[in-house]
Amino acid sequence: MKKHAVLLALSALAVAAMQTGCSDKALTYQANIKPILDANCVSCHVPGGEGYEKSGLLLDSYDGLMKGTKFGAVVVPGSSVGSTLYRLVSGQADPSIRMPHGQASLSDEDIATIAAWIDQGAKN
Repeated sequence: MKKHAVLLALSALAVAAMQTGCSDKALTYQANIKPILDANCVSCHVPGGEGYEKSGLLLDSYDGLMKGTKFGAVVVPGSSVGSTLYRLVSGQADPSIRMPHGQASLSDEDIATIAAWIDQGAKN
């Protein structure tokens, strides 16, 4: 059953990446991911913010993102399906911890961009 779910997730990811064109271009944190995080995540994931205080995840820089939380890494370069960041923004985690918390979900395009960036190696 788990293998089926993983294959289904990988298929959906591939389709989303093809639809957005993300698989064709090299993505970087600075050009492609930082604007998404700045618009949707940074307000909570900076010192004093609720997300930072609960998890220790600092999202205002590449180094902060790659450091992860006090519980461990959130990005596994080369594996979006193994990355907590992707699972949280794509709705694959429990709804009570879906990110961004208490806000509208990220667009399918933003989610596909994050997945493609991680799958490409999560470069700065």
